[in-house]
Amino acid sequence: MLDWETFLITLYDLVDTFCKRLPPKRPRPGPEASLSVSEVITLLVLSQWGHFTSERAFYRWAQRHLQSAFPTLPDRSQFNRLARQHQGQVEAFFVFTTTWARETPSLFEILDGYGAKVRNLNRRGSGWLDLFANKGHCSRLGWYYGFCILDAVTPEGYLRGFGFGPASTNDMTLAETFLALRQRPDPRLVTVGTPSQGVYLTDRGFNGYDTQMRWVMDYQASIVCPPRACDPHTWPKGLHHLLASLRQIVETVHEKMLHTFRLESERAHTLGGFGVRLAARASLHNVCIWLNRQLGRPGLTFADLIAW
Repeated sequence: MLDWETFLITLYDLVDTFCKRLPPKRPRPGPEASLSVSEVITLLVLSQWGHFTSERAFYRWAQRHLQSAFPTLPDRSQFNRLARQHQGQVEAFFVFTTTWARETPSLFEILDGYGAKVRNLNRRGSGWLDLFANKGHCSRLGWYYGFCILDAVTPEGYLRGFGFGPASTNDMTLAETFLALRQRPDPRLVTVGTPSQGVYLTDRGFNGYDTQMRWVMDYQASIVCPPRACDPHTWPKGLHHLLASLRQIVETVHEKMLHTFRLESERAHTLGGFGVRLAARASLHNVCIWLNRQLGRPGLTFADLIAW
């Protein structure tokens, strides 16, 4: 177990090491920002801990405890603008954290989607994210209003890539874009990560022989998923159990993102705000696994990692 000061210093050291690799900043008109890129990323990543019930609660805590470490800490609204301004650097830091996962080559990655609501489905009006978020369905939430997140997870629990779309987008459509971007990268969408060195394990939602064959040809992506109940070819029960046990890790990762890192209570007002905080949560998840392994602890034991 670490005290929060040690965790903060370790996190800042990782972020600063990453930021030193970035190209020099272009000069911008106006006064200098109150915080450096390293400080913005560090505070944003730290603020995603579920220990803080909200961003407002984190900022009250930061103003009490971090003024000596961050003497130019600005007003919360100004910090939020800085976070959105540095979305590209936060996403690049997430990509930096995925290098730890690549140190141990895996035979497979688990590909799965889950829902993230941004407002109550029954509220009147179009909401803050009209035209970006919409109504969809997932097994955990039922009908909800928000986004569908697709991510790729290693057997050790590292997040190797993620993307998101409106809640009504089905898994196959998200996976099509996800795999295409991995094969033909776009600098504006770096969070999908790099192609898997092995196969992708999925659930029945990704089943479709013609589509899977096209993905192999176009994206060199091999999908392993159980057959549908109506398919003429069936699997033995033991194979279903093996696939379910291998995929169990992704449910643990989703639980960490939703509850340990407070995604379940996220109520974003802008698309950029949702995207930058999702990247910060994914980065924090990978940092915690890396730090646990440095301490000789199981990778996903986050609950007692920090003594607040």
